Amino acid sequence: MLIDNGACRKSDINMTPMIDVLLVLIIIFMVITPIVPNGFQTLVPQPAPPEQAPVERPRDIVISVGKGGSLALNGEQLDLEQLPPRLAAIYRARGNDVIFVRGQRGLLFGQVAEVIDIAYGAGLHRVALITTVEELTPTSPLAQRAPV
Repeated sequence: MLIDNGACRKSDINMTPMIDVLLVLIIIFMVITPIVPNGFQTLVPQPAPPEQAPVERPRDIVISVGKGGSLALNGEQLDLEQLPPRLAAIYRARGNDVIFVRGQRGLLFGQVAEVIDIAYGAGLHRVALITTVEELTPTSPLAQRAPV
């Protein structure tokens, strides 16, 4: 009967298959590298000629809702009945489906929601609300909160 004490066993990782795999991967990457494009082909807009003055057209659609039901579309005063056709015309002309709604301080959200609903009906489905940032003064409610 043979007794094996385990002293003569040696466990080594056979490196030959691992080196073979690495060499194959290097060859594959060397073959693929020339196929990869160098960059994107883009069309860069050219600057306007110096004799032509640049025309700035505002692309944002901003509806301001004031107290008492006053509305302004990009600074132009409107009635609530005039808003849907104007929004639909702007949407068809620009194709921009983003609208910004600014409500006056102290306004009920129901009045703002009515304007948002009209905008949805006109095809403007992305609505952003514009808020104003208050400065923190010692008497403002935000400043009186305990620090977190």
